[in-house]
Amino acid sequence: MKKKLVILFAATLGLAACNNFKKGPGGIMYQILKTDGKPKIVEGDIIKINAIQKTEKDSVTSSTYDIQQPAVFPVSKKQWAGDISDALTLLAEGDSATFKIDLDSMAKYSKQPKPVTQKDKYIIFTVKIEKVMHKAAGEADSTFQKEATAFFKKDFQATVAKHKAAEAGKIKNFIADKNLKVQTTASGLQYVITAPGDAQRANPTDTIMINYTGKLLTKKSDGKENIFDTSVQSVAKESGKFNPMAQYGPRPFTLGRAIPGFDEGIRLIGKGGKVTLIIPSKLGYGEGGMPQGGITPFSPLAFDVEITDIKHAKAGALVPPAAPVMTPPAPTK
Repeated sequence: MKKKLVILFAATLGLAACNNFKKGPGGIMYQILKTDGKPKIVEGDIIKINAIQKTEKDSVTSSTYDIQQPAVFPVSKKQWAGDISDALTLLAEGDSATFKIDLDSMAKYSKQPKPVTQKDKYIIFTVKIEKVMHKAAGEADSTFQKEATAFFKKDFQATVAKHKAAEAGKIKNFIADKNLKVQTTASGLQYVITAPGDAQRANPTDTIMINYTGKLLTKKSDGKENIFDTSVQSVAKESGKFNPMAQYGPRPFTLGRAIPGFDEGIRLIGKGGKVTLIIPSKLGYGEGGMPQGGITPFSPLAFDVEITDIKHAKAGALVPPAAPVMTPPAPTK
C-alpha cells in the first residue's frame, strides 16, 4: 500500500506541475504544489527532503523514494540567482514544489560546461520538505549544530531500524514475485543457476570477464526494476543509468575484490555460466550501506551475472591482495 501511495504522490505532483509555472530569477521555473504557510527556509537551515529528479521527457534519473532514504543537508549560500539553494528558500517544512533549473544558466554561473550529451534545457526537481531545523536568533552555531546533529542522528537511526526490520520481507517478496526456485548456501546467499557453464572454476589469480546487473529488491516508484549498476548497455539505457562515457560489455573481475555474497556467487558457475544472486545485507554492504551508490543500510541486493571468460594467470603469478570486502564490482560511473 505504501508503494502505491508513493507512486500516486509522484504521479499527482507530475501532473500538477505540467502547467502554471512561474518564472523566477536566473531563468528558474517553479510551481508551489502545497504550502502550509510555515517560516521559509533560509541559508544555514538543515533540512530533510524527498526529491525526484527528471529529464524534460519525464524520465526519472534519481529519486529518494526509490532508495527509501530522504536526503539531509544544510542549505548553502546560493551561488547564483535561481540555483537550487535559491529555489529551496521559496519553501517551508511540509511544502512541496516542482522546479525547472535552466541548464544553460547553471553552466554559465557555475562555470562548469554543460555536458555535450545533455540536450534538455531544464533539469526538473519535484521536492517535498519533510523537516526544517531553523537556527534561532542569537543562537550559537555550536548549539544549533549540536541540536540538529542529535535530532537527525535519532531520525536516521529510526530509518535504519525500519530498513533492518524490512529486509527479510523484501527478500521473500522478491523471490515470490519472480517465482524463483532458489537454493541457499550456508552463509545465507540465495541463488538460481540458469546456466552452469563449463566445469572450470575461477582461481584467486584468474581474471574473470563478467556481465552483470545489480538491483535493489524493491521496485522504483514507476514500477520498474530498481537497477543501480550494470555492464549491459541496453539495460543501462532502459533503466536510466546509461553513461555515454562508460564502456559497456564484459568487465574484468578478480575474486576477493567484491562484497562477500558476489564473490561467493561467482564461484558457483564456470565460463559461459549465468546465475541470479540474492544477497542479504550481511553479505553485501551491511549496516553502513553505500550511500554514493544509492544503497541504504541493511539493503539486500540481487545480481544477474554471466561469466563470459576466465583468463588464467601465468604459472607462478602471485595472488593479488584482497581489497576490502565492501568494495563493489567495477562501477559503470
